[in-house]
Amino acid sequence: MSDQVKQPTTRGGLAQLLAGRIRSKLAAGVTHLTTGSGPTLDYSSPPGDPGLFGPDSVCWKVHADFTSMMTGGISALLLQALHPLALAGVWDHSTFRTDILGRLRRTATFISGTTYGSRQDALALIERVKCIHLGVTGVGPDGRPYRASDPALLTWVHVAEVSSFMAAHLQYVNPLLPVAAQDQYFAETARIAEMLGASNIPRSRAEIDAYLRAMQPELVASERTQEVVRVLMNAPAPSPAMRPAGALMLNAGVDLLPDWAQTMLGFERFAGIRRAVTRPGVRLVAPVIRWALVNGVSKRARRRVAATRESE
Repeated sequence: MSDQVKQPTTRGGLAQLLAGRIRSKLAAGVTHLTTGSGPTLDYSSPPGDPGLFGPDSVCWKVHADFTSMMTGGISALLLQALHPLALAGVWDHSTFRTDILGRLRRTATFISGTTYGSRQDALALIERVKCIHLGVTGVGPDGRPYRASDPALLTWVHVAEVSSFMAAHLQYVNPLLPVAAQDQYFAETARIAEMLGASNIPRSRAEIDAYLRAMQPELVASERTQEVVRVLMNAPAPSPAMRPAGALMLNAGVDLLPDWAQTMLGFERFAGIRRAVTRPGVRLVAPVIRWALVNGVSKRARRRVAATRESE
């Protein structure tokens, strides 16, 4: 009888061990896509530090979901590549053609660090990027000079990012997020753009939409843009097992683009098929990724902020 009692317990323990190993392996494969470049940040300290925004902010909620942020980040890169001067800086001063995952990781580190990092770490990241921008200057293919610290270019890069992150959140996390909360998100994240040196930053849903409409005449789908598309869509997976999920994320990023951007980039032909495949696919994959990332950045940051509150 004692054996009958112990056997379920043993089986339960083995199941937990196996689940833990699967979770760890999956988490390692997923986070490999967005970690490994730039500074290493400790999101667990110092205790009580709310960072630049704190856990009650909308950006803490929007940026917490790995899947939507990944698809949004891909969409943002594609959208950014339509601006000839923004692209010129990447073309001349970046290793994106040989290290596209590195670029994704650096962007992910900046977003997560400025959102969830301690105040000191977030400010250090901003200063680091500002210093890098000072060295990114040149002449675009049309003969116009560019500099990464140009306030107008910084605004374009910022809007491409936050509008894509919000599109992904509405698609895959909370389609019912009120416009007032969306406005708060854009107002919160505008602080980062402002600290980087951007100007005339849209701070609401309506202002974001108006800005994107106003920018369309300045955008070009050049040969350089198509090269960025080619490199991104053929980005290597960290492992063979991650290849299907990677392809799904890439196509989901394309699907998030505004219709006019998909047309400019040549993606409109299979838009309906892509939508029919990627949206259900991402909704199936997302819960698994959330399960795997049991100790994600946002969770560590929340524990950090709560540490002092619990001790008081």
